[in-house]
Amino acid sequence: MIPKNRIATHPGVILLKEFLEPMGQTQVALAKHLGIPIQRINEIVKGKRGVSPQTAWLFAEALDTTPEFWLNLQNIHDLSANRPDVHVTRFETKSA
Repeated sequence: MIPKNRIATHPGVILLKEFLEPMGQTQVALAKHLGIPIQRINEIVKGKRGVSPQTAWLFAEALDTTPEFWLNLQNIHDLSANRPDVHVTRFETKSA
């Protein structure tokens, strides 16, 4: 569900607060384990970068989740952060 009164939590915050910190692990350790640049993990944690499908697969395998979990977090964040200011009415079927 997309929150209506705030921007949804970025997946990087979830990664840090729900996975890395409880595991007693660092961003550096995760990056090395995944074989990816430390900068990629750091930018995700800071909310400067989104979780790509490739990264979602890596996180899923390393953290015993699913890639859908990470992509859903990212999609909900993106949708809530880009809620339009201008709305349109429903597009109706033309009457015969």
